[in-house]
Amino acid sequence: MRLAENRLRATAHAAVAVALGAAALTALPSTATAAADGLSVQYRTSSAGSDQAEPWFKVKNTGTASVPLSGVKVRYYFKADSAGASYRFACSWAVKGCANVTGTFGTLANPTATADRYLEVGFTSGAGSLAPGADTGDLQLRFYQSNWASLNQSDDYSFGASQTSYADWSKVTAHLSGATLWGQAPGGNGPTDPPTDPPTDPPADAPTLFDDFNYSGHTDPRISANGWNVRSNSGGPGVPGATWAPEKVTFATTGGNSIMNLETSTAGTAASTKQTEILTKAMKFKNGTYAARVRFSDAPKYGPDGDRLVQTFFTINDLKAPMADDYAEYDFEYLPNGGWGEPANILYTTSWETYQADPWVAVNQHTEARQSYSGWHDLVLTIDNSTIKYYVDGQLFGTHDAAYLPERPMSINFNQWLIDLAGQTSTTARAYDQQVDYVLHVKDQVLTPAQVTTRLNAYRSAGTTFQDTVPGS
Repeated sequence: MRLAENRLRATAHAAVAVALGAAALTALPSTATAAADGLSVQYRTSSAGSDQAEPWFKVKNTGTASVPLSGVKVRYYFKADSAGASYRFACSWAVKGCANVTGTFGTLANPTATADRYLEVGFTSGAGSLAPGADTGDLQLRFYQSNWASLNQSDDYSFGASQTSYADWSKVTAHLSGATLWGQAPGGNGPTDPPTDPPTDPPADAPTLFDDFNYSGHTDPRISANGWNVRSNSGGPGVPGATWAPEKVTFATTGGNSIMNLETSTAGTAASTKQTEILTKAMKFKNGTYAARVRFSDAPKYGPDGDRLVQTFFTINDLKAPMADDYAEYDFEYLPNGGWGEPANILYTTSWETYQADPWVAVNQHTEARQSYSGWHDLVLTIDNSTIKYYVDGQLFGTHDAAYLPERPMSINFNQWLIDLAGQTSTTARAYDQQVDYVLHVKDQVLTPAQVTTRLNAYRSAGTTFQDTVPGS
């Protein structure tokens, strides 16, 4: 990314300014089902005020086996206060730690007089498990309109004005791995049978960029002819004084398939640090599908480990002024050794509306997973007129709100860089690799991960290594 280090560090910490996302569930049953597992939810409201809702919960394991909280979702149903209203989630305090609590918003398939939206509360793996009979303790949560307009909670399905102390509350639902174990959803919002026919593939003639990165080296003239820039100019992000080194972007054939390699190296000083980036010269990509197959690395290919590294696939345009509302950026960022206050590996997906560098103000939404993602991964980002969705290896990773949709076209970027030199202070040389198999953008079409794979296979079956029919912005 092309932003200052403090901006990126704030991504991980601005809990109040940031709306946390979480992977959305597929259609869920509206009534509790008989199961060996069991959950119950206690609710209280901390505020009947007009500017924000404060639903507080305790989730209890009423079953006979331990329950991983990462598989638990709680839904609170409400009526939007205006057409197209955008909401933000925040965790004020939680026994399990607010960093381990996520919140995202969804729209009901069958709106009722008291509900057309829902807040879905989830947990990261860091929240651990609930033993039989145990509960989460307080989850002191709140949400509000992004413009801080007044809320009318009296017509919200899940709201209880008199519920000022914890008690069982059946107007919220609790789900474990897709099964409803507690509560009653608003009428008409039960499950639907999955379709028996595969989804229809959209037309294949949409404007498309596809590149298999089949080049001889960073000086191959086809790279520039095909619209790419291998970065050499100085500047952020990363270690001040580091070099962006085109010669560290190399290409090789593995198993008959061409692979691009971005190497970042250091010997513990700014002068010895070489970072890598490749990006499209044109900012002409907006709505549609973005996909890439990327290999993240947890360990260096040589030398001591521990550097605070960022490995990325993202889209971005330029910030014309502080807090400019036509800025846009959508990121996959993997930190194999942590950083920005995180102690270990973490994958972020982040959707940016805008920011201001000084004093720091961030307006974004992100989803994260604290685990290793070393190895090859299929990354898919889709943007339409209502949502931004991130997929990892075919699974929905995060859904972000309409407030973060792009207003202007963007470039497509891959880079690998060091946040700082504090993670590993050794002066022994070391180097890290990030590899890219291909990149695909289909303009104005939202493809499923399976449809992305179909497109990729068609290109490779035809022997196509590059295509760009996306018109200039």
